[in-house]
Amino acid sequence: MTEQQVESTPTAEHHEGGFRPIEELGRDNSVGGPHYGELIEQVRGLMDRVRLSAPTDEVALDAIAMLKQLNDRLDESVVDEWSTPTWRRHDLPSRGNITLPPFWIDRAGSDGVDARITFRTFHLGGNGAAHGGHIALGFDDLLGMTAAVHTKQVTRTASLTIDYRSITPLNTELQVHAWVERQEGRKVYVRATLADGERLCAEAHGLFIVLKPGQA
Repeated sequence: MTEQQVESTPTAEHHEGGFRPIEELGRDNSVGGPHYGELIEQVRGLMDRVRLSAPTDEVALDAIAMLKQLNDRLDESVVDEWSTPTWRRHDLPSRGNITLPPFWIDRAGSDGVDARITFRTFHLGGNGAAHGGHIALGFDDLLGMTAAVHTKQVTRTASLTIDYRSITPLNTELQVHAWVERQEGRKVYVRATLADGERLCAEAHGLFIVLKPGQA
């Protein structure tokens, strides 16, 4: 998907006590500054290293001191959740959201969403495989996007079921395909698959609910 296509993907944002279409707020990929993406990548790199780190006490104390200094520096930049670049930087993996496994959207339309997702070292569950909870997190976000693009309205997760079919590898670009099975009033039934090439790693099915006007 081109940047222009990503920009046209329907979604919504919370604003002043309620949700309204993102198009009304505008999408400014400059929010957070031109180096915000590198900041996110460095934080992801830190998370990867900490996941497998067994530091000496000297190294731990040095890292603690540096992290305290960094946290104090970042305190100057803390804003409310609706003003953060997170969710809004469509030029970055996972829209700049550090809590999500990084993914890129290749296509998003009323007939479904195709994405490329990578579970990094931080997402390790054990024995070289991605943690099932992180897989569910990726599915939840991408299925929510699928429901929102299909309905052109804001939705929330009502239920999500994951079936793990084979090992999901780390540090490998995987393919996600998500689509809406059917819609019954405000109920949107969605499905998705996660694959490593021809091998199915996991699949999901969920129920998302279209919010009523003014609902949060």
